[in-house]
Amino acid sequence: MQKKHYPISIFIADVSNSSADNKGDELTVYLDDMVQAINIWTNEMAPIKVKHRAGDEIIFVGYGYSTAYIIAFFLSRIWKYRDHKPYFGLSFGDIDRKLEEVDIEKWIHPLIKQARYANDLLKQDQNRPLFKFELDQFYTSPFMYNQFRNEFETLFNTLLYLQYSLMKEQTTIQERVCSTYLIVQQQKAVGNLLGKTPPTISSHFKKGKSEEILHSFHEMINILNSLQKSSYQDIEIKSDVLSHTIREHVKENINTLLAH
Repeated sequence: MQKKHYPISIFIADVSNSSADNKGDELTVYLDDMVQAINIWTNEMAPIKVKHRAGDEIIFVGYGYSTAYIIAFFLSRIWKYRDHKPYFGLSFGDIDRKLEEVDIEKWIHPLIKQARYANDLLKQDQNRPLFKFELDQFYTSPFMYNQFRNEFETLFNTLLYLQYSLMKEQTTIQERVCSTYLIVQQQKAVGNLLGKTPPTISSHFKKGKSEEILHSFHEMINILNSLQKSSYQDIEIKSDVLSHTIREHVKENINTLLAH
């Protein structure tokens, strides 16, 4: 009898320059807060596995091909410390056991190895983009899309690097407009929160390429969801629920986002 498989995604996140500026203890507390937030965001998608470990590292594993990327993207946009930004090694694929059975501290799996490898590659990259997928180094999938994993990896990482290039060019106010719009999804609401007129918000939104950045985010989710649906027609995709839950939680703490 063929084993049942489950779609999952993983990120391993580190923090840039975490030992600089005597911020180590402060970042440790902040990472604990982020783990707590992730648990709240994924409450309706449980079970998930998330752990702050090794000083400045967070590891996340959850059901759904797009789940890890969605959480990583939101984290990157609301992150408090501009000089100590996170970077995320990502992978997705299929496992033949339920996450409830996994001890994340002891679990040895090729998908974990891939996410770790992606994180290590980012660590060595002088430009250090925010995200990198590794899909084809240590892992074979039981599903047909596996034959194109190398091509998907190249396309994903190219899109993510272009996305990062646009983010890097944003000014502080353009970044704030983009991040706030990601949460409240209306330019008028962004203006009210930031105390700016609609034309000013519109100008920052356009000059900061926010539409292009957010479009690439949504397209990544659509592609990952489509890949999952092709292999798991009977499993509900909850990416919209996850994004909505994150937005609602962040709205409750929106002043914290706007303060940095």
